[in-house]
Amino acid sequence: MNVRKALPKDLPALLAIFDYARVFMAAHGNPTQWPPSYPDGELMGQEIARGVCYVLEQEGRVEGTFCYIPGVEPTYLKIDQGAWPDDRPYATIHRLASAGRVHGVADACFAWRPAQGLPLRADTHHDNRIMQHLLERSGFVRCGRIFTDNNTPRIAYCRAAAPADRCGAGKGSQ
Repeated sequence: MNVRKALPKDLPALLAIFDYARVFMAAHGNPTQWPPSYPDGELMGQEIARGVCYVLEQEGRVEGTFCYIPGVEPTYLKIDQGAWPDDRPYATIHRLASAGRVHGVADACFAWRPAQGLPLRADTHHDNRIMQHLLERSGFVRCGRIFTDNNTPRIAYCRAAAPADRCGAGKGSQ
């Protein structure tokens, strides 16, 4: 699967992917993580303009999307029931979703490595068992609990930048 930065012309495909993802999550026991209008066209347009939104293509068709955001994630500044392993720079994966037509979208996202090689952080809803499985299968370690902007809890994860690094081996590892 090819990973590239999303373009404004990709917005309709992204919104269709998020529509599918909300239905999929609800059908698999996670009906509340993404409300009906999240993420919306305005947010995704901003993410595309910022250059942090990516698409995963196969045979020229957009099959998935994610946001790769280097730098501090404000909702990660406070973590409960654990701790981040260190204070090194990192990037966050947000809004990972698939169109549901092919397998391997999450694997392709997590295997993709920008030149920075930063450790990755992510979070997901307690009811999103599928994403928890995908993160853990891809080497992410549970670090604790964070709260989103609307004060809902999420399970916080990290993954080391390189196999020699040890995400979860520092302070607060469980």
